[in-house]
Amino acid sequence: MKLHNEPDILRLVKEDDWMMGILALAAVPQLPDWWVCAGFVRSKIWDVRHGYKERTPLQDIDVIYYDRSDLREETEKLWETQLKEQHPGIPWSVKNQARMHKVNDLKPYRSSTDAMSMFPETATVLGLSLREDGEVILSAPHGVEDVLELVVRPTPYFAANPHLWPVYEKRIASKNWQRIWTGLRVLPAGKR
Repeated sequence: MKLHNEPDILRLVKEDDWMMGILALAAVPQLPDWWVCAGFVRSKIWDVRHGYKERTPLQDIDVIYYDRSDLREETEKLWETQLKEQHPGIPWSVKNQARMHKVNDLKPYRSSTDAMSMFPETATVLGLSLREDGEVILSAPHGVEDVLELVVRPTPYFAANPHLWPVYEKRIASKNWQRIWTGLRVLPAGKR
């Protein structure tokens, strides 16, 4: 399957019963401004671009949401536990982005999409959600070119802040994505 743009990515997701099932499950709690993001989207695209027939296993399924009315970490854990109990075997991770700026020592985020834009690398700044009518939507604050072109580069925020370069470099080294997806081109922290 050729992947050139956002509509191609959305078509890819809609044709994947497993991904659509995950999105349907994540929609059940009706969390505000929710998205399934990061590796859930990125890995699928990289698998397809590498011609893999089998899905690369995910360490977790990242569900993010934005709710300023309840910033307790315990609430996130309750949602996560509920998803795990209702759907065992799926490695759910649930985080309220309205509080994550404190964890990351940043100014408050305005939304889940704003929070995603502060992730370390552009290829991971992707989220999928379902509208009430069941239509799949994609959030890609830094576009989809890098993920489609198999480029790993720091987001503008990470590239502009040299004190974060070691965080980016350590993350890239620990993920070792090039071992799995050999066609990736990884750019150093200071490059945009």
